[in-house]
Amino acid sequence: MTTAVTGSDLADAVQRRFSDLAVEASGSALLVAPDSIADVCRFLREDPQQDYDLLSSLTTVDYVEHFEIVYHLTSIARNTSVVLKARVYGREAPELPSVTGIWQGANLQEREAFDLMGVTFTGHPNLKRMLTWEGFQGHPLRRDYLEPPLPYTWPQGG
Repeated sequence: MTTAVTGSDLADAVQRRFSDLAVEASGSALLVAPDSIADVCRFLREDPQQDYDLLSSLTTVDYVEHFEIVYHLTSIARNTSVVLKARVYGREAPELPSVTGIWQGANLQEREAFDLMGVTFTGHPNLKRMLTWEGFQGHPLRRDYLEPPLPYTWPQGG
């Protein structure tokens, strides 16, 4: 079974490498600034003590006031996993650097997050829609995609 590395243990390793980087560790995850995500990911992939060679998943969560991009990373050689997060504020043009140059598997996952949530990954080699068609209006997994539903009223009578 894969061992999960805690957010605080991951924070210690990241801050040893990036002493000026502000991070926030929770029990199971490490939150870093969006503009630092590519540098932190490259470190986690290339450092022999970390060796996170697999991006298991990349997900986006819409919290209305911000988007949270969640990276699940696995070190096959060390049999460990970590959760890395970045928050992106603003609904009009949320963006952060692509990690496709670090893990090729990020290609389709970033495209999916772009298509369904509207998060732009700068530096992505082919960032275009993949589940909806070109010209599709909006991003269907956003909380504000559809107008709020009308309140249901019970029909009158018997």
